Amino acid sequence: MEKERTSPWLILFRVVFTAALIACIMFIFRNSLENGAQSSARSQAVMQLVNSALAKVHLGPLSEHLIRKLAHFSEFALEGFLLMLCMRVYSRRPLRHITVPMLAGVLTALTDETIQLFSQGRSSQVTDVWLDSAGVLAGILAALLLMGLWRLLFHHRNKE
Repeated sequence: MEKERTSPWLILFRVVFTAALIACIMFIFRNSLENGAQSSARSQAVMQLVNSALAKVHLGPLSEHLIRKLAHFSEFALEGFLLMLCMRVYSRRPLRHITVPMLAGVLTALTDETIQLFSQGRSSQVTDVWLDSAGVLAGILAALLLMGLWRLLFHHRNKE
């Protein structure tokens, strides 16, 4: 019996998605290792950028607290998105294993908040774990939506 060859495209997607996921998690943990002053300075810089952009369209301003919470949600949404893409390229049936990316995202959130316990001037909050988990779920759902659209477009072309 001859073994089926893995497509070079699939191998490429596995490498790219896995590398992007690792980079995303490293970014999350690097942010957690910043002390309170560094973290606050970064949040304030982002807040100024965002508020300056919002002012141009007559919106805002956003508080530093909201910027920090949006950052938490966004970085974990990206992680959830990448986790789901990785699940797709490593499994032919990613929906059967949908709990794996969710669990991985929650474990990243718990680790992230634990790291902050040991960073000077930082604290750990259970509400951030919930927010991070919601971000992971949003990212997973966005990836599923994108994969569904891709499948519809791909199958539509094959039927013509």
